[in-house]
Amino acid sequence: MAAPMSWRRLVYSVYTPAITGVFTRISDRLLRARDRRGGSSVLLLAPLLAEADPAPHRVSRPTGSAGAQGTDGLCAHFRWMEEHVPAFRVPGTHIHVLTSPDQFYQAMKVDCMEEALQRSQANAHAPDLKVSILLDYTRGSRGQINSRTMLLPLLQRFTSQMRVSLYHTPDLRGLLRLLVPQRFNETIGVQHIKVYLFDDSIIISGANLSDSYFTNRQDRYVLLENCREVADFFSDLVDAVGDVSLQLQPDDSVNMLEGMVHPYKGNRQDFSAAARQRIMEVVNTAHIRQRLTSRSEDSEDEGMSEGEDDTWVFPLVQMKPLGIQVDEQVTQRLLTDAGPDSTVFLTSGYFNLTRAYMRLVLGAGANYRILTASPEVNGFFGAKGVAGAIPAAYIHIARQFYNKVCRLGQQERVHLHEYHRSQWTFHAKGLWYYLQGQDRPCLTLIGSPNFGYRSVHRDLEAQIAIVTENEELQSQLQEEQETLYRRSTEVSDSTFEQPDRHVQLWVKLVTPLIKNFF
Repeated sequence: MAAPMSWRRLVYSVYTPAITGVFTRISDRLLRARDRRGGSSVLLLAPLLAEADPAPHRVSRPTGSAGAQGTDGLCAHFRWMEEHVPAFRVPGTHIHVLTSPDQFYQAMKVDCMEEALQRSQANAHAPDLKVSILLDYTRGSRGQINSRTMLLPLLQRFTSQMRVSLYHTPDLRGLLRLLVPQRFNETIGVQHIKVYLFDDSIIISGANLSDSYFTNRQDRYVLLENCREVADFFSDLVDAVGDVSLQLQPDDSVNMLEGMVHPYKGNRQDFSAAARQRIMEVVNTAHIRQRLTSRSEDSEDEGMSEGEDDTWVFPLVQMKPLGIQVDEQVTQRLLTDAGPDSTVFLTSGYFNLTRAYMRLVLGAGANYRILTASPEVNGFFGAKGVAGAIPAAYIHIARQFYNKVCRLGQQERVHLHEYHRSQWTFHAKGLWYYLQGQDRPCLTLIGSPNFGYRSVHRDLEAQIAIVTENEELQSQLQEEQETLYRRSTEVSDSTFEQPDRHVQLWVKLVTPLIKNFF
């Protein structure tokens, strides 16, 4: 049960992808070889009214009634996920799809945290307020002014009420840790989960808490309001990752909890085994509890009003450095099972599919509409130094994928789209799944994974699969998907003939060596 508090958990990481050199890749291979209640609810404000943009391309889908297949065709179609992860049954009316950075900011109200801590400290009769923050060590410590320095004043004032944990990947150690500079060291692996918890409500997103994510950086966000079991699961998950992380102290030093193996000073295998045990304890405990109570819940269904709990939420965790690959397994199964006449809309701000995902997309029978960032909305567009070549590397990767689609004669089934928006950047990720004959999606994946090598093999990731029969929620998901794709154009041969799509030879030569780091 969630402990009573006004703000319960706050989790974020600072995400700025970077590339690294051949030395880093070689060193990585050597390393692999060696080793709630109480307080106010989150208020969802009215949607932001945005100026309508023209639709350069509208994607067609099979049409039909969203509710035609009923329980057996929708939620039951994906119940196999219960064999892998916990399954939380919630009312679809408690889930709200946020569509803009402004809505995300209004739902978060992060700047209220200090005020809430002050009120709690001053009122001895108020519920105990605890704030827990989980960051990545390398990203949170980069530069002289960073997340650590921003949080230290709060930690010094509210030491007994705050916990700041800094996860450090076990793969960044020894000579590699000494030689790879800041920012580039983040390519080895980071804590990439974006989860924000307040009492019994939770926001799952791919967005961080830096300014651009509240203004002109497009991402995805979903608010699960008063969903206690889901919030408890992620609270326990955050606590588990925090327990195996470095703990920030008021004097800006860090230390490990007593008895825990150090991530880069201790034995790498020992750390990974201990961390995996602690984290999987959360997943397995929730999974067992769900399976034991499923029968009683099924017997109570007759007493529920129709549609009361019409949605399932499946938490998916991916932490390959620790031997945890639940998200990868479920995603592969989803892509494998996507049959003819089904449509999958998949989006990634950094399009760099793993070989396994690419094989499934190119070999499956479903229709795929893949949305990625055009060069001008890539987060590294116009960056200085070697980072400025990253958009060109993504152009090269996209062209290789497009050419492969054409060589296999899959142009009618697999389509690539580019997102365009002046003065904005694009960071959205996830997918929407339309079953055969449906005109609204019944499943979405939303969270931090990008479907690329880093997400699968290097970083700590988490997302949720939402499977719903609730027509209003399906409509929200459909509107979210269509709004993003409305700002896109479909890639064709002429796309790569444009002058701004020219990729220098050195970028083409280096990309295969570094693509596994971004």
